[in-house]
Amino acid sequence: MALSDTKIRTAKAKPKPYKLFDENGLFLLVTTAGGKLWRLKYRHGSKENLLALGSYPEMGLKEARKRRDEARGLLADGKDPNQEKKRKAVAATIAAANTFRAVSDEFLAKQAQEGLAERTINKNGWLASLLMDDLGDRPISDIEPFEVLEALRRIERKGNHETAKRLCAFAARVFRYAITTSRARHNPAADLSEALISPKVKHHAAILEPKALGALLRAIEDYEGHETTRLALRLAPHVFVRPGQLRHAEWAELDLDKAVWRIPAEKMKMRTEHVVPLSSQAIAIVREAEAVRHHSKYVFPAVRTWLRPMSENTLNAALRRMGYTTDEMTSHGFRSSASTLLNESGLWSSDAIERALAHSDKDSVRSAYHRGQHWDERVRMAQWWSDYLDKLRDGAEILSFKSPA
Repeated sequence: MALSDTKIRTAKAKPKPYKLFDENGLFLLVTTAGGKLWRLKYRHGSKENLLALGSYPEMGLKEARKRRDEARGLLADGKDPNQEKKRKAVAATIAAANTFRAVSDEFLAKQAQEGLAERTINKNGWLASLLMDDLGDRPISDIEPFEVLEALRRIERKGNHETAKRLCAFAARVFRYAITTSRARHNPAADLSEALISPKVKHHAAILEPKALGALLRAIEDYEGHETTRLALRLAPHVFVRPGQLRHAEWAELDLDKAVWRIPAEKMKMRTEHVVPLSSQAIAIVREAEAVRHHSKYVFPAVRTWLRPMSENTLNAALRRMGYTTDEMTSHGFRSSASTLLNESGLWSSDAIERALAHSDKDSVRSAYHRGQHWDERVRMAQWWSDYLDKLRDGAEILSFKSPA
């Protein structure tokens, strides 16, 4: 006799487990503790088996019968329902390990093992976090282009066009990694960049006029903020490295006796070691920083703790305190100032200037050839540039450029 909801609901526990039978092998096992478990008795080949379907009341009679019929359908196709259940469980486990979140985390861990700069890893981690609400728990092989595009446009609608573009590029890299590790067959982010609004190019503000640069150098000398910040600002125009490289400069990278600063590859944008010749003025500034070292491995540690480098906004905040707006000067602008004025001097080869700026050469053969070139010229140029900056700072009228010694 088939079961009814009333009979199931009113079934009570007994000293021994007992069964309430429905139809076609389905029954309810009532345990001594009062639990009610759906089971299906079936025969596959010559062997009798039991399939656990679920428990009551989480699974009602109607759903239990549906599961029974599905299992009987598998049997009709020659499949063992228990084996199919195990296969689905394994597939679910694999799918859980192959979500966008899991693959993204694995990709970021790989980048860290490859020695990418901590700042790059952190930025990529931040980009990944922007996609998690939309894609994080989705199996990466099931994600379609429209899903990725909607996640990107969610960022774009906030006016963050540059972030949306970067996010698209990052997502495409995660999907490429999934393809190479056999967890996806296509890259749904590959062609989405064309569907996004192109951001307006923003150049780092910089002072390019000699007299105005001299006024900035005098303002830096008179800066009344933290001494470490003032020293970093004083050194920045002399070495014109990227602000992140200046902030993360370590004492172990400096050889003041040989007047060089070796920035390791992992700190460089192009992942190639960059060697900076130090002028006598640059060395003097570093010596001043050495006098207030406070046991830090960083030349310019953070104000609140010497265990970390100076924060990202410190130098720009100092420029604002001196009255320079974001449209007038940024910490990155010292590079543009040096590039413009060194080129305008006509005294130095463009190759030497580009090497000093650590710009990459798109011609890989030419880049490899020039890597060790122009060092002597760069050493002379570094000292000339510092002398020129001193003249600007002191208010000397620069009428013409003279040939280097």
